[in-house]
Amino acid sequence: MSAPASHGTGSAYGPYAIGFLLAVILTALPFWAAMTGAASGGGLVTMVMGAAAVQIVVHLVCFLHLDGRSDRWTMMALVFTLFVLAILIGGSLWVMYHLNHNMMIPMEN
Repeated sequence: MSAPASHGTGSAYGPYAIGFLLAVILTALPFWAAMTGAASGGGLVTMVMGAAAVQIVVHLVCFLHLDGRSDRWTMMALVFTLFVLAILIGGSLWVMYHLNHNMMIPMEN
């Protein structure tokens, strides 16, 4: 198996190694916080979601090589994908919230 082509000076495996290390850290940190009880409740959810968002960026830059130098159509496809994901996730959360709210049994005094 041949090595990936280097697009500049330095090792061809450099971005992959950095991406791998960052991905491991961004996975292990929230796992550690949840398992040891270092964070709980809203703080833990915020930590997990924040680490997930940063990990998405790490994967896009280090593994997919999507950065500011990417061609116009690639960036437009990425923006469109993010837009569709925002609609999908936001709409799902909105529907689940309203289903939960509308299905609650009224409390009697």
